[in-house]
Amino acid sequence: MLLQNKNAVIYGGGISLAGSVARAMAREGARIFLAGRNVASLQKVAAEIIQNGGKAEVAGLDAMDENAVNKHLTAVVAAARTVDIFFNLIGIHNVQNIPLTEMRLPDFVQPINDTMVTHFITDTAAARIMVRQRSGVILSLTATPGGVAYPLTGGFGVACSTLEGFSRNLASELGPQGIRVVNIRSAGSPDSRPFVEAIVNMPDEVKPVLQKMENDTMLKKLPLMEDIANVAVFLSSHLAAKITGITVDVTVGTTTGLSREEIPFK
Repeated sequence: MLLQNKNAVIYGGGISLAGSVARAMAREGARIFLAGRNVASLQKVAAEIIQNGGKAEVAGLDAMDENAVNKHLTAVVAAARTVDIFFNLIGIHNVQNIPLTEMRLPDFVQPINDTMVTHFITDTAAARIMVRQRSGVILSLTATPGGVAYPLTGGFGVACSTLEGFSRNLASELGPQGIRVVNIRSAGSPDSRPFVEAIVNMPDEVKPVLQKMENDTMLKKLPLMEDIANVAVFLSSHLAAKITGITVDVTVGTTTGLSREEIPFK
């Protein structure tokens, strides 16, 4: 098992990507500490992990609350002695599909502010614990606009670029203490909660958007949550021991070059 005897702290809703990452890490032997505001969904994930022979614990938490985060991580250390893996996957509200020239300032600024506030609070809190251990992995997640200009993504696109820069800088400061910091850039998972809910509520609007996103990839497929979770497991393991300070691209080639036309081969 790649993560045997590792303690993984994952913040976010259990019914979406955070839950998939938790399950994948648990399968590889990690003890999971799930935290978020939707405790009921997290408990379902924890119950599934335990039923399959893994270890999981749940706590209610607002990842925008610095005191609550510090208290939670202190409790994890008291229970498990170390924080080996930390991944903040909470959802951030954002407004898209409006040109920047027509967007309201609050709608533009909110995802940038919320993204950086929660990651500064949580990632630095985890880092302070890992510095004492002189080991650990801090992961984060962005999307396609972090690597390539993508229209109508509002403040979300800027937030992705900002988080990737923060991840690099944090890696450069923590590297001498044996801590790795890696960002994962996804093209968007159609089976994740935001997309599933949007398809149910606005099918006529969302389906063409998803089709365009698929067409922008080189394989004409978007990464599923399982794909992102598998990358997270790899990056958290000894197999990625020399990977830090970068963004691992899982946009299926979108940030390398848009690939909308199928080339006929003879």
